[in-house]
Amino acid sequence: MDKLIYQAMTGAKALEQRQHTLANNLANAGTDGFRADLATFRAVPVRAEGTATTRVFSLEATSGFDAATGPLRHTDSPFDMAIRGEGWFAVQTPEGAERYTRNGAFTAGADGTLQTLTGMPVVGDGGPIAIPENARMHVGSDGTISAQVGNQPPVQIGRLKLVNPPKEDLVKLGNGLVGLRDDGIAPADENVAMVQGSLEGSNVNVVESMIGMIALSRQFEMQMRMLQNAESNDARATAVLSLNG
Repeated sequence: MDKLIYQAMTGAKALEQRQHTLANNLANAGTDGFRADLATFRAVPVRAEGTATTRVFSLEATSGFDAATGPLRHTDSPFDMAIRGEGWFAVQTPEGAERYTRNGAFTAGADGTLQTLTGMPVVGDGGPIAIPENARMHVGSDGTISAQVGNQPPVQIGRLKLVNPPKEDLVKLGNGLVGLRDDGIAPADENVAMVQGSLEGSNVNVVESMIGMIALSRQFEMQMRMLQNAESNDARATAVLSLNG
């Protein structure tokens, strides 16, 4: 009897965790550059020293994130940028670490430094990129940035660091950032292309996530029924034993 109760209980807990994953994806369906979290179930035997493995519990395991490209929307803002296909923008955290994002909604800081909306400097081939005051910024598909002041010829002021490490080497860190699992630094990739004046939306499939939440709700109810059946069977067994005693 306790096997049924244990499996139903751990199954319900895993379903609840997956529900949280889907809810987080839906909450970020409108977040630029967001990558949907993926989750999988796995069965794990309960091991205890000196005893045989007779119990198995369900475990919700995060299997990374969906790397599919989100839809592009045109904004015509020179500070908005989007990756075409695979790749990432490199940014620098307040702690000095290099992280990567698909959210190309950038702006110029008080000192003219190109940065994210949260104030993290965008990494260039020579460090942070400074935009001259009153300059018009042009960004090529390879990330090359040119600035033009007045009628003067455009001058190249830097180049965005665009990277494309293997997906299996990346881990989500929150706030739209990912990093390498070994906390290293990814090399620039010449094959990554980008476009200026556009932003990439979230790759969350809202309809698919809603259907998943409905299915999970029904599965959770099934687990609860299993617990109720186990309780009912236990009560009947106790009643039978009382009669025989």
